[in-house]
Order: sequence, then C-alpha cells, then structure tokens
Amino acid sequence: MPQHLGAVTLVVRDYDEARDWYVGKLGFEVVEDSDLGDGKRWLLVAPPGAGQTRLLLAKAASPVQAAAIGNQTGGRVFLFLNTDDFRRDHRLYLARGVRFHEEPRMEAYGTVAVFEDLYGNLWDLLQLSGLDRPA
Repeated sequence: MPQHLGAVTLVVRDYDEARDWYVGKLGFEVVEDSDLGDGKRWLLVAPPGAGQTRLLLAKAASPVQAAAIGNQTGGRVFLFLNTDDFRRDHRLYLARGVRFHEEPRMEAYGTVAVFEDLYGNLWDLLQLSGLDRPA
C-alpha cells in the first residue's frame, strides 16, 4: 500500500489568528475545521490544489508547547512550499505583506527564497527545476 504524509502539525498561539494568516497571506484553503470540545479544534489547511498533505494548526496547550511556537525546528527551514510559478507567488506574497529573509536565488534544484510565517517559522518558497529535491 502506498504511503504519504497526511498532515504536519504546526503549533500555533491561536486557531483563528493562524487560519486567517495562512488563508489571507498564502491563499491556503480550509480543508476542515471541527470543534473537538474543551477548546480544541481539528483545523486543517492546505495550499490550493494540494493533493494529500495538509497542515494541522494545533493550539499550544502547555507552556512547553507555547515555547515551541515559531521555532519548531530550531531556526532551520521548517516547510517547503512548492509552486509551479515562483515569480507569481513571490510577488503576491510580498504584496500581502509576507516577510522574506532574502531575495530569490537560483540553485541547481530550482528557484527559492526563504520567508517566515506569522510566528517566525521559516519556509522555502520553491519552484523545482526538474529535480525531486534540493541537494
């Protein structure tokens, strides 16, 4: 049976704040937003056209979890948002106020630029040039 990642959890400060940022700034779609009781929600978002992997926005439920908000990978790029049109998305994100850490650059694997989400997690906006992954 083939496998795939169904969801990746992103610890957030507030469900609505995170949903609004991912939908408003990156154009993600809400896949599911279900109340689980006791203040918990199952909130899945995904880029338009995403086939399988979703982002689970999970509200921090403890001080340890809250401390991880914005630094889930110790300052490394956390997620890679692949696009079929880097220039289109880069311009759109800049116009929507997304903060990029660098100018776009060409690498052997494609065009890339690092940006941050509302909490400071680092992402790559990436248009691959025929290879499956960065070196």
